[in-house]
Amino acid sequence: MHILLFGGTTEGRDLASWLAGHGHTVTLCVATGYGAALAPAGPNITVHTGRLDSGAMEALMASAPFERVVDATHPYAVEVSRNIRAASEHTRLPYHRLVREGPCEGDGWLHAPSAADAAEMLAALPGNVLLTTGSKDLRHYAAPALRERIYPRVLPSLDSLSQCLELGFPSAHVLCMQGPFTTEMNLALIGQYQIKTLVTKASGGAGGFWEKVAAAGEAGVKLLIIDRPAAEEGLTYQEMVSFLTAL
Repeated sequence: MHILLFGGTTEGRDLASWLAGHGHTVTLCVATGYGAALAPAGPNITVHTGRLDSGAMEALMASAPFERVVDATHPYAVEVSRNIRAASEHTRLPYHRLVREGPCEGDGWLHAPSAADAAEMLAALPGNVLLTTGSKDLRHYAAPALRERIYPRVLPSLDSLSQCLELGFPSAHVLCMQGPFTTEMNLALIGQYQIKTLVTKASGGAGGFWEKVAAAGEAGVKLLIIDRPAAEEGLTYQEMVSFLTAL
């Protein structure tokens, strides 16, 4: 099969490797050069780099004899998934969504429906904050009274670092690191920077969610979760592998 696979996520890269290893041809779409640098290499894998709108997605789908489209983008990339699904329908390609498991509820967890709401909640909470939600929504946390307490953990790319500095976050607070991270690493950062609240998305096991939960619980710090924008239907990684194997 020739699969068009969207997603620079951990499970997207894993699925690309699995497909190529089983003799399938894969075109893996990632949004950035950094994502391309992390992509697996092989004779059966072609990496397409760059953000695509719905029209560009349709054009790409029509450019090669793809047999299926797999959407393995991040669970918070709602608009991207919507565009992939629409482009698949217009080009009449079968669409399959790879989903992550949803988070369970834990004692004392705080929840916010969006980054803007999380920033408002943090303004009323004391102490330093380990922000592990990436660089996309940093502007919400850049209020002068808040950003001096924020330690944003972002990807080790010039774009991510530039966003942090342009928004006024102290340079000594910017943690440019590639995850996912172990519980021990999260604990080390919590201790090093005297963190009182850890902010995360409900990113599932592939995004290191449970290691953050464990670290926050062990360190006795608050856990603030930005909830997923919508419930999704689809196949987990193992279900997707089983489905594609059966084809």
